[in-house]
Amino acid sequence: MFLHGPRNLDAKDYRNKEATDDRMVRSSLLKRNEMKSAKKFLMALTLALFIPAAVSAGDHGAKKDIVDVAVANGSFNTLVAAVKAAGLVEVLKSKGPFTVFAPTDAAFAALPKGTVESLLKPENKAKLAAILTHHVLSGAVPSKAIAGKKLSPKTVNGTSLNIDATNGVMVSGAKVVIADVKASNGIIHVIDKVLLP
Repeated sequence: MFLHGPRNLDAKDYRNKEATDDRMVRSSLLKRNEMKSAKKFLMALTLALFIPAAVSAGDHGAKKDIVDVAVANGSFNTLVAAVKAAGLVEVLKSKGPFTVFAPTDAAFAALPKGTVESLLKPENKAKLAAILTHHVLSGAVPSKAIAGKKLSPKTVNGTSLNIDATNGVMVSGAKVVIADVKASNGIIHVIDKVLLP
């Protein structure tokens, strides 16, 4: 009997120790998994809190004004040169908001030969300013605001544009080829012709 007792106790103790060790391992694994989950949660929280701030601080696309957007695009070199020659840079960099119907370089190139060069001369500054301000409306006018309508809004120089948005968008004979380019101080609609007052 004596021989069996200690063996049974040893076996029992061994099983209890094994069960205890098993529970400790499981507990340790649970704690590790909980720690991993907690670390993942904290990492996700950190990303959620700090990454958007960093992106918005570095995202200058939404902060660019009409002139900056036109310069960055690369398709408006002639328009930008004309805006500078007409002394309108500060106006188009101001708070606004404005809606600009912006002719591309190809639209300016389609004008009769020598027209752009002539308009860029200092003695034609007033005429150039009149043409450019004929492309600008006061206020931000997105395409959805004019969809399906025919309008004749006044430009900032007092002239009127004929807008037909019943089938695409036409502005005094020019087609809007890209609509709703957002800037910090308004909206640009890209057109395929230069509008003459």
